[in-house]
Amino acid sequence: MAILLIFHALLVLTFTIRILLRDDLSPPARLAWFIVLNVLPYFGSVIYFLFGEIDLGNLANKRHKEVFNQIRAKASGFMGDAASVDALIAPIYRPAFRYAGSINGFHPVDGNTADLMADGGETRARLVADIDAATDHVHVLYYIWLGDNTGTDVAEALIRAAGRGVTCRAMADGLGSRVLVKSELWKRMEAAGVHLAVALSLKNPIRTVLTSRLDLRNHRKITVIDGRITYCGSRNSADPEFLVKAKYAPWVDIMLRFEGPIVAQNQLLFASDWMQATGEPLDGIALVSEPTKGEFPALVMGDGPTERRGATPQLFATLIGCAQRELILSTPYFVPDATVLEALCAAAHRGVVVTLIFPKANDSWIVAAASRSYYRRLLEAGCFIHEFKGGLLHAKTLTIDETVCLVGSSNLDLRSFDLNYENNILLQDEATTQKVRERQQEYIARAERVTLPTVLDWPYHKRIWNNVIATIGPVL
Repeated sequence: MAILLIFHALLVLTFTIRILLRDDLSPPARLAWFIVLNVLPYFGSVIYFLFGEIDLGNLANKRHKEVFNQIRAKASGFMGDAASVDALIAPIYRPAFRYAGSINGFHPVDGNTADLMADGGETRARLVADIDAATDHVHVLYYIWLGDNTGTDVAEALIRAAGRGVTCRAMADGLGSRVLVKSELWKRMEAAGVHLAVALSLKNPIRTVLTSRLDLRNHRKITVIDGRITYCGSRNSADPEFLVKAKYAPWVDIMLRFEGPIVAQNQLLFASDWMQATGEPLDGIALVSEPTKGEFPALVMGDGPTERRGATPQLFATLIGCAQRELILSTPYFVPDATVLEALCAAAHRGVVVTLIFPKANDSWIVAAASRSYYRRLLEAGCFIHEFKGGLLHAKTLTIDETVCLVGSSNLDLRSFDLNYENNILLQDEATTQKVRERQQEYIARAERVTLPTVLDWPYHKRIWNNVIATIGPVL
């Protein structure tokens, strides 16, 4: 018995000291780990060992620095210039663009155009048509790539392109696309000459557990065609029916098709992942200098566990702080840190009309509970909350003052903030932002408004449950 007590004390003490030594942990995250370790010491120790550290390992961090050093040395001309912010961006929004540029070194480039896809059907048709028209290269990266209609059509288009001599590179996340990378369709792409890579492979899970953690994922959705066209948004290579989680279907996504200098930046972000996964040099990645068309400035922002901590929530907080009249945000997963939560409340208090759109039925019960723990605070600050019905709203959108827009793969949760590789495009353009805003209004029209009296009427057990989940959210 004494030996067991000594072992128990040493176990708790060891992990407690480790947590106290970590300067990167926020006080709420540190407290959450203390609660878990003291209430469930053995289970909590295992969970901390598996998921407590946000680190891909020294080799991955070193390789990431090497990759971006190569990119900056050989392709800085495609990354934009920090001085362009003053020339291209309205004064009130410059802090957000400057901050975004500090993350990867991508700065605003002018002369871009964008088409908003109507739905999943148009996205698939346009994407396949663009791949079929490719003459030089096609690069795709998806977190989830299924073998359904959309996934198969994209794969078949890549096979056709490779057959006519187009250089095709396809990458999929090792967890999100684990079924595809073991499938006959994946083998057919390889046999046809498509260059394949798996991001954050799970081939050696024991090594992953010992050196990193299993749930650090590449959540990006990037397509680049001939260096002239790129797609950016929330849609994976999967049908809206999303067969792996069909009970929540349809999954409602948003996707924009871009042309202009912004394509090269997305190309470089894809290249950084490809180089990290394969070890190939940048020389093998085609870059094209697109002529300026005079439409609007934009920049690419990529985040991940090998970038500096807190970059995504700090960007969102800066964007929210720039809003003057209106801010509309949609996300399927809303578990903000204090930085984002306070920024939203502050914006509403200073008179900005803050509208938040979340799914009513969420595929993650943890996120659903944690999200609703913040409703009272947001509503009391004056924010408007709408819960989308008739499917899972998966679109990640932010519009500000009908002028600035952010679209991409980043959610407002701790996973996107700390664990996932994400990609987004930040732009300033009234026409494009208005189109995205109109899509947001369509979401609101299909949503149920949540009011403060409704939240105050929630039963005690529901409020307690939501707050308990939110309290240990940093662990989950």
